[in-house]
Amino acid sequence: MAEAKVAPRPLSPHLQIYRWSWTMAMSVAHRITGVALYGGIALFAIWLVALASGPSAFDAVQWFFGSPLGYLILFVYTWILMHHMLGGVRHLVWDFGHGMEPAQRINMARFTLVGSVALTLAIWIVAFIAF
Repeated sequence: MAEAKVAPRPLSPHLQIYRWSWTMAMSVAHRITGVALYGGIALFAIWLVALASGPSAFDAVQWFFGSPLGYLILFVYTWILMHHMLGGVRHLVWDFGHGMEPAQRINMARFTLVGSVALTLAIWIVAFIAF
């Protein structure tokens, strides 16, 4: 009996083998946003130190965060925070054993991206209307 030839397979799968999917992309984005949250916390710490240092230091930091670049940084940080939060909720749902079907996983990954953009825009619209 002739044995069928099997193509050699890698011992450890890597990114060149997998096709990118929504869940894979959102998993990578979740990790990246988790790391980026450290930068946002550093900015918050700078703001707190300036607040404690006196009016001149606080005015300088407030000027920076009130500049177009400062607004852009704060806007991106808001999205990072919302995206990471929704990614965490997605993982929490999975921890309870829900949403594991392929269509549900893809829809939850899409919701993570769409929801984070929608929440970021809503937060900034409310902030500009209220203040």
